[in-house]
Amino acid sequence: MTVFDVTTLPELPQKLRGKVAIVTGSARGLGRAYALRLARLGADVVVNDLDLRANREYDEDLTPGCVTVVDEIRTLDRRALGIEADVTDATQVQAMVDRTIKELGSVDVLVCNAGGALFRGNSNASEMPMETFHKMMDLNLNGTIHACQAVAPQMKSQKSGKIVTVSSQAGLRSQGGGGGTPYAVAKAAIAHYTRKLADELGPHNVTVNCIAPGWILSSRAVAGGRATPESRARLEQEIALKRLGEPEDCAKVVEFLSTDLSDYVTGQIIPICGGVCMF
Repeated sequence: MTVFDVTTLPELPQKLRGKVAIVTGSARGLGRAYALRLARLGADVVVNDLDLRANREYDEDLTPGCVTVVDEIRTLDRRALGIEADVTDATQVQAMVDRTIKELGSVDVLVCNAGGALFRGNSNASEMPMETFHKMMDLNLNGTIHACQAVAPQMKSQKSGKIVTVSSQAGLRSQGGGGGTPYAVAKAAIAHYTRKLADELGPHNVTVNCIAPGWILSSRAVAGGRATPESRARLEQEIALKRLGEPEDCAKVVEFLSTDLSDYVTGQIIPICGGVCMF
């Protein structure tokens, strides 16, 4: 896994200079990579998470001298807000968006990254406890919907905006003999919600697209053993490019979907998987 030091990264074209982005679940991992990429493109960024120091949970090193991702973004001479809010609570999400507009002036980019397969237990399709299923849907699907609904009025009003939702390869294909069903179904639902929202917001010049990461070396995945030689050997057999992905592989696609490069792309689900999902 690449360790980011934002002070040593090359400068990127300032395609998002003057824009404001919100990235949910961005205190560590993939969300952090997205937030830093958008800041390097010139955006002012709202870093949202339940805990702005969540990187400590998986020993993810930040840029030297920085305590949070907010600090890292400010080293790039960008405005940054850190907002601890739970995306499963629509009231908290709306308050975050309202504060963003009040303090930074607009919301031009939303990346709905918060989520994950965070609830353990039986996940077989025929046996999963409904409580687990509801929790997974709440965190992944409902959290995404809350964020999208909160920013939609602003984006409609300004006649512009870029929304990026986050599904997963798990939401695009069946694997594991029926296991992992709550997470897979939640991520599949995000993909179709993306299409419906894109259809609605298109006339307002707002694009809505979805990324579906595959086997990525996020800090949480590494802590769970994905980077071990045994795990790499097993997973790389599935991947056409024969390597596991880095967070920056996903961040580059977020760049595409958040800038003018994707002005005529909407309602699409883009797997970032090195060739695991081919259809």
